[in-house]
Amino acid sequence: MLLRACRPRQWSKNLLVLAAPCAAGLIDRPLVAAQVAGAFVILCLLSSATYLVNDVRDREQDRVHPRKRLRPVAAGQLTPRAALAWAGGLALVGIGAASAIRPALGAIACGYLALTASYSLLLRRVFILDILAIAAGFVLRAFAGGVATDIYLSRWFVIVTACCAVYLVAAKRYAELREHAGTAPIRATLRRYSLPGLRLVLLVTAATAGVAYTGWAFTRPSHLLWYGLSILPFLLWLGRYASLIAAGAGQAPEELILRDRTLLALSVTWGVLFLGGVYVGH
Repeated sequence: MLLRACRPRQWSKNLLVLAAPCAAGLIDRPLVAAQVAGAFVILCLLSSATYLVNDVRDREQDRVHPRKRLRPVAAGQLTPRAALAWAGGLALVGIGAASAIRPALGAIACGYLALTASYSLLLRRVFILDILAIAAGFVLRAFAGGVATDIYLSRWFVIVTACCAVYLVAAKRYAELREHAGTAPIRATLRRYSLPGLRLVLLVTAATAGVAYTGWAFTRPSHLLWYGLSILPFLLWLGRYASLIAAGAGQAPEELILRDRTLLALSVTWGVLFLGGVYVGH
């Protein structure tokens, strides 16, 4: 029950630690690979601690939700005291391990916990800030990979990562709002959003990410063939995701990405072309 409460399906988000080392072409170095693996495990520990705390906090609300009522804390299979004890232990181990790899990574770990705690206690109820807080969590995951391996993160990397993160979170809010259209939303914050407003956010963030990625690709003339070709699956991926959101999907981005064959095919195509630019281009 403890493992299920830690939500291992959500750990796929922590694969963002691979982004910076892969982009730098260093992931094949044993030391870098070990540091990235350590950062991944640390983020799994920290995110699981956050999920446990959130489940304790939301247990009463989860019990009346058709899906969340099955979570171990809400279902009474894991006591709140035990969940909080495990959350504290996981957080301490995560911070300690992060600091052992690199002090800056320890700071990222503390920042991640501070961000998630702020979201749980306050930001989840604040219009716009709730989206930005969740998106910042994705960005911190990507930063963790760069910090753990001491890799410089370019402004292009930060812009694309941040825009894609906001895009995915806004899409999740859009899907939630559509599901509860005509009824009282589960979260009061949803009442302050509108479908046209969220569509505008999706359009702006997708356009900005596409322009930034294209601009980055064309700043690498020696690798232009590979990186230039990778632009198409990147843009098609954003378009495909938008079409799935419009069809009513998207409340669980990690499940949607892994379940939709077109998204998977575009992800693999982009990955092959991008890594071709990193390695074959050299």
